[in-house]
Amino acid sequence: MAASSLVLVLLAVALGSLLLVWRARKRPRVRSACVVVLGDVGRSPRMQYHALSLAQRDFDVTLLGYPGSKPHGELLNNKRIHILHMPEINRIQVGPHIFQYGIKVIIQAVLLLYTLLLKTSPVVYILLQNPPGLPSIAVCWVVCCLRGSKLIIDWHNYGYTILGLTHGFAHPLVQLAKWYEKLCGRLSDLNLCVTNAMREDLAKNWNIRAVTVYDKPASFFTNTPLETQHQLFMKLGQAYSPFRASTEPLDPAFERSAFTELNPRNRKVTQLEGRPALLVSSTSWTEDEDFSILLKALERFEQWIIDGTNLPSLVCVITGKGPLKEHYGQIISQMCLKHVQICTPWLEAEDYPLLLGSADLGVCLHRSSSGLDLPMKVVDMFGCCLPVCAIHFQSLHELVKHEENGMVFMDSEELATQLKMLFSEFSSPDNRLNQFRKNLKESKQLRWDESWERTVFPLFTHT
Repeated sequence: MAASSLVLVLLAVALGSLLLVWRARKRPRVRSACVVVLGDVGRSPRMQYHALSLAQRDFDVTLLGYPGSKPHGELLNNKRIHILHMPEINRIQVGPHIFQYGIKVIIQAVLLLYTLLLKTSPVVYILLQNPPGLPSIAVCWVVCCLRGSKLIIDWHNYGYTILGLTHGFAHPLVQLAKWYEKLCGRLSDLNLCVTNAMREDLAKNWNIRAVTVYDKPASFFTNTPLETQHQLFMKLGQAYSPFRASTEPLDPAFERSAFTELNPRNRKVTQLEGRPALLVSSTSWTEDEDFSILLKALERFEQWIIDGTNLPSLVCVITGKGPLKEHYGQIISQMCLKHVQICTPWLEAEDYPLLLGSADLGVCLHRSSSGLDLPMKVVDMFGCCLPVCAIHFQSLHELVKHEENGMVFMDSEELATQLKMLFSEFSSPDNRLNQFRKNLKESKQLRWDESWERTVFPLFTHT
């Protein structure tokens, strides 16, 4: 009985394997690609842009990842892009930490392999985001071997350095992740990366040749017209008090936000005299961004206003989702500020560019775990001609030019000093912020699609 049961199990495994191989060997369509994100698709803008760029060049694209945040409307409305979700796996809270992590990785590997082989058609290219690369690099390589596809890895950072922020770089799990990433990273047919510093590091330490593809803002990151700003502020004011007017207009027919006023007779929108400055920062609320630096700088800014320094009141909007949001939310709720208001909304994909295009200054606290990537949030801000104060790390100079398109700071005191300097002549048209804006406009930055056409598309056609 036991022997016959074993035979049946082996027969089922054999037939299943033959079925997988048969499906894998189906001929892929000539212009087809699968973009793989082992994360929230809606919070992976670079991979969304890859998918859009491929679709605009007549590729049939499957975008595979976890559900969660809503992707941009252009992606959802493109008939050549099919978004395929796979379930996100939470860590099983049983046994030692390494055991929990190992079980999670195994389940992820099985689900990803199953989804790629049984729920997607064969494609010419699999374009994979790294990190996370464990287990996705190995799984995608196996699928490429079975189906004759080309594996392209887009290196955004190193997964093991992100893991090291939590466990320490000497931890066995981190060392194992580094070994895996280094070994499996060499299995790809083509590698893209986000900075020249990362390209050089991949070549020197991992013997991986990559092509630098800088992040560029999509076309919808641009200056927001004043009328659209007003609509956005009124919309956000329904949920967040810092966007609401602090005083009523003299004419009750007028519509007023904290920053703008609409005359209903001629439909003209004007900025309020004495309006607060609008500061924006976006985040994933993770360990590589220390928001206590910004909060301390805002407390210093508040004290300068109390002491009589000629500075505007300030609305600080910190947008994003992530594991540390609740932690910082509790800290913010305990701050007693009168001249600085802080709110932490999650914005829809269509509203985020409008907010950046309406702001006066952006702040970036992304401190790269490897020192080799660049914050895409700054790229988006520059697309909106929004000056930025960014915390220093190794490769930041490839994006932020100090005192040219923004400022670079080291700590909270230096950030506070920069905020004081930038907002000290806020009402003057010749203030430092407007000089930075002028520099950004004159730089004539390439947009994502233009850059992709020049750098990435030729690689796809020749790989």
